[in-house]
Amino acid sequence: MAGTHPSPMAGPAQERFGPRLWGLLLVLAGNMLIDALEVSVAVVALPSIGTDLGLAPTGAQWAMTGFAVGFGGLMLFGTRVVNLLGRRRVYLGALLGFAVASLLSAVAQEPWQLVATRLAKGFCAALTAPTGLAIISTAFPEGRPRARAISVYTLFGAGGFTAGLLLSGWLTGHTWRLAFAFPAPVVLVLFAFGLRLVPEQTAPPGTPRRYDLLGAAAFTGALLALVSGITALPGRGVSDPRAVGPLAAAAGLLVLFVLVERSTADPLVDVRPLRSPALRRSALGAACLNGSYLGLLFVLTYQMQTAAGWSPLTSALALVPAAAPPALTALSSGRLVARFGAPRLIAAGAACAFAGYLLQLRPSWPLDYAGRILPTLLLVGAGFVLSFAALNMRATSQLAPAERGAASGLYQTAVQLAAAVAVAAVAALLAAADPGTTPAQAVSACRPALVLVAVLGGAGLLVGLTGLTRSGASATATPSATATGAPRAPRT
Repeated sequence: MAGTHPSPMAGPAQERFGPRLWGLLLVLAGNMLIDALEVSVAVVALPSIGTDLGLAPTGAQWAMTGFAVGFGGLMLFGTRVVNLLGRRRVYLGALLGFAVASLLSAVAQEPWQLVATRLAKGFCAALTAPTGLAIISTAFPEGRPRARAISVYTLFGAGGFTAGLLLSGWLTGHTWRLAFAFPAPVVLVLFAFGLRLVPEQTAPPGTPRRYDLLGAAAFTGALLALVSGITALPGRGVSDPRAVGPLAAAAGLLVLFVLVERSTADPLVDVRPLRSPALRRSALGAACLNGSYLGLLFVLTYQMQTAAGWSPLTSALALVPAAAPPALTALSSGRLVARFGAPRLIAAGAACAFAGYLLQLRPSWPLDYAGRILPTLLLVGAGFVLSFAALNMRATSQLAPAERGAASGLYQTAVQLAAAVAVAAVAALLAAADPGTTPAQAVSACRPALVLVAVLGGAGLLVGLTGLTRSGASATATPSATATGAPRAPRT
């Protein structure tokens, strides 16, 4: 429903859109880029955060998992909030909240402050991420103009992860706090333009105002407790209530969430799309891909900066070969899927990533970048090029248009939650291993964490092969499916 700020689409469809639509697109795409770089900014800054705040890897990892829990744990709730309060109001409010949380993250003196602000930023991203594409779908004329807008939006999102690595590497060389503060002024500029450009759309009259706060709180609390329990195990053991307690709380909260969802008239989770085998396999495959990828970057950052003493910028540049290929090929991913079929690409991408992880199972000292790390990063980057867009498209390819929105939310939730759990588990394994007294021993102690990364990669390959054998080599992806999933960048 149009309000006092009409959609800039007003008028007949045009092959070219004017300055106002370009301005709106840059606001949406710029915010997408900021969301995408949030995780990669934390990857490079983790060792510096740990040193500054006196945190072990199990403590520093919250800079990554806090954002992922806020994003994935509250994405479905965020979609509900947008539907009830209207896109413009929520989108602009989330931009302001993101800027404030960025500044508070940069001045955090205690670990809990950092965790709280990262969680808040994740929630703000959960509000803006599903809204950006929705605005594009209504503000831009159908056909080539909308396709062009989605391409730009996709490109910004895919490039955000690489930009975050480089930006964090540069700024963390001065202080990690600059890397966390940087988004604030950028987001405020986007907010200023958004005030004039983001169109209004409110909920239709008579829409039930049921937010399901209890369900959202139970689910997010369960995820926080799960991550806390996983990271507490190395130092306390399974017999310590301070480790087992959070895990028991996570289980209890998940049970509460299920009960709430089954009893409410408007549950957050629409389980009907899960009847689609393609959605289930795609969500699991993407979760394995994203979780193993971020777990690998966590370990390599630890090796490069903590063990080898590389600078943040050098470490960032070293990781670019894994992040840049998906960004460079983002606009051609649809043609790649159309030519080879999603199942084939998913299986091939998972095989490339798994092969890369296997190369890391024999850590060497000094670090062999050219002979071991670089080939791994290139293989993992190739895995994302081949399979990430294919997973996005395949997830909703067998669903009716009315179910694709809910399916996309479930899919993205799985991707983000895998990041949180995988990084927490990798950090726990690093903390449990004896780092020894020499850099060589510290690098060797990373093997259990790398085994976990390889296991996740192997699980992703198994899922990909299962999809290939059951679906054959043919898969179709409708424009709606592509638009729903393609802009998601590799991360969080």
